[in-house]
Amino acid sequence: MADLVTLASTLAQAVPALEATATTASQTVAQIASYAPVGAGLAMGFAVVGGGIGIGLVGAATISGIARQPEQAAKLQGLMFVLAALIEGLALIALVFGLLMSFKPAL
Repeated sequence: MADLVTLASTLAQAVPALEATATTASQTVAQIASYAPVGAGLAMGFAVVGGGIGIGLVGAATISGIARQPEQAAKLQGLMFVLAALIEGLALIALVFGLLMSFKPAL
């Protein structure tokens, strides 16, 4: 009988500790989720910078190619516009994913 009383008192002491741990875990999840807009902003910034650098490199290579072979100017410009559109599309997709990341999940 004394063992049951000891067990009951031990469980009574453990339950508030378990509740405190659960509260701490939910607070930690909420703190981590509060950083989502910061990560989304960084992702969107890197997407824009990366897209700008990519389009700049494509443009520089096109100008260099046209300077070397002026007769291929029309073909090189067409390829440049296609590549610039693809790079810009990837940057826009990254921006959309960044915006989706910025919304806080329902906890």
